[in-house]
Amino acid sequence: MNEVRIPSGSSAILDKVEGDLLLASGATVEAKDPHGLEVSGTIHCEGNCVFNSSVSSFSLRGRGGEITVRGDLHVKSSIRVERASLTVEGGLTAKDIRVELELHIGKDLDSSTVKSGKRLRIGGNARADEIEVGGALEALGDVNAESLEVGGSVRVEGSIVGSLMDVGEYLYGKGPIKVDRIRVGGKLKTEGEVISEDLDVGGTAEIAGGDIKGRIKVGGTFKSSKPLNFGSMDVGGRVSLTGGCRGDRISVGGILHVNGDIKFGEIDVGGSISIAGDAEGEEIDVGGRLKVDGCLKLSGNLDVGGRAEVEGRVETRSIDVGGSLKGLRVVASDSVDVGGSISTIEGTKAERVRIGRKGEIHGPVVAGEVNLEEGAEAEDIYAEVLIMEEGSSAKNIYAKKIYLERCCRVLGETQYVEELRSEKDVHFATEPKKISSLPPTPI
Repeated sequence: MNEVRIPSGSSAILDKVEGDLLLASGATVEAKDPHGLEVSGTIHCEGNCVFNSSVSSFSLRGRGGEITVRGDLHVKSSIRVERASLTVEGGLTAKDIRVELELHIGKDLDSSTVKSGKRLRIGGNARADEIEVGGALEALGDVNAESLEVGGSVRVEGSIVGSLMDVGEYLYGKGPIKVDRIRVGGKLKTEGEVISEDLDVGGTAEIAGGDIKGRIKVGGTFKSSKPLNFGSMDVGGRVSLTGGCRGDRISVGGILHVNGDIKFGEIDVGGSISIAGDAEGEEIDVGGRLKVDGCLKLSGNLDVGGRAEVEGRVETRSIDVGGSLKGLRVVASDSVDVGGSISTIEGTKAERVRIGRKGEIHGPVVAGEVNLEEGAEAEDIYAEVLIMEEGSSAKNIYAKKIYLERCCRVLGETQYVEELRSEKDVHFATEPKKISSLPPTPI
């Protein structure tokens, strides 16, 4: 095969090259044809080489220095650049691209495989089956790659589409991201929605809503500024969601804040939950405080270690609160068990209601069984069975069976249907009255 050699530091104006083209360090080449230089064989570059036109060849090889193409570069086969960088001011097309140092492309990139050891910069759109960068990737347009693996940071001004994205440190996407699996070791931030099966971020993640069908796993904090549909969410620190989010399971080590309504399966939070709207789901388990500005509706259990405050109505299967419970109305198909106080306007209704030692109940109580522990206080009680332990008190009592331990006090009416048992030093404001049936309940 013929070959053309350009000596070190010299310049040449070439027509079409039939065969290989060899450039020594410092060589500069221009094309006679305004459309660019065509090389039928392989271009070999040693050291710094410059092409002042568009270039097309079968393959490209380079070693040391930097190769610069001041136009488009079209390679039918492969590009191999060792201990060197490649800069293409126009678009780049090749089947397989491997650049040991930096690869800079002014316009679009089209390839099957692209590997750059330090940096890849794309001024336009990119399409590839596989992109692998040891350091940083920057694209001013869209990136469409089945596999995208970057050891450092990624910044894409357009959209990102693919099957797998693995980023070591930082990922920023201005447009939407549609990638089946996303892994980021440090921080993720996107101004567009995320469509994915799984999202795994070691540090912090901030997205603009979307649909993540599988699992969201974030080591630090997670924020979604727009509605998000998801399968499960596991976050070590803090979660902030906008209204309209839906998910099957939410697990947060610290704080969960929802700025609006939310629908969910299960919520498990170690610290506190605040929801600035309605909450509807299966179960909530929170170690600290729960605050809901709207209504709370659960098909399962509500378990709160500290305080539960709901501005609207509460509807659950069972409630277990270590501190205080507040709601417009509290209704549980099974039980309400509160260590501190219950405060409602419309009342509390359940199969069983228990208030802890020296606790308080504000608002009427309607239940199959009510238990006031030692020193507890309540207002009106409507029950099948009422048990008041030593030193507890109530305003009015309407029950089928009443059991009062010593030093209990009833400040208003005492009416019963079947049985009244009281120990010594029990105080009745009025004489207890046996009736044939209980009066109508307020709820």
